[in-house]
Amino acid sequence: MEMIAVWLKIDGEHVAETLQEACEKLDSADGEVVLDFSSVRRIDPGALTAMEKLATAAADKDVKVVLRGVNVEVYKVLKLVKVASRFGFLN
Repeated sequence: MEMIAVWLKIDGEHVAETLQEACEKLDSADGEVVLDFSSVRRIDPGALTAMEKLATAAADKDVKVVLRGVNVEVYKVLKLVKVASRFGFLN
């Protein structure tokens, strides 16, 4: 059976809100959610909290979350707070 991923572009100005929207779409995801982070230049504590909640909810629903277009600075923050390992990454 073919897997169809849910695709969502993350708004760089409203990261936490868009991640909450992604969390709500986990039920309609067929195994994978791809989040386009190409417009995200920085990540704040609220967005990090939203990412942790998204990762937990995705794990509970057995959905893989893939982050696409993450810049180096954002990736370093995700690594520093030990959240990066909970996501897949695409360039």
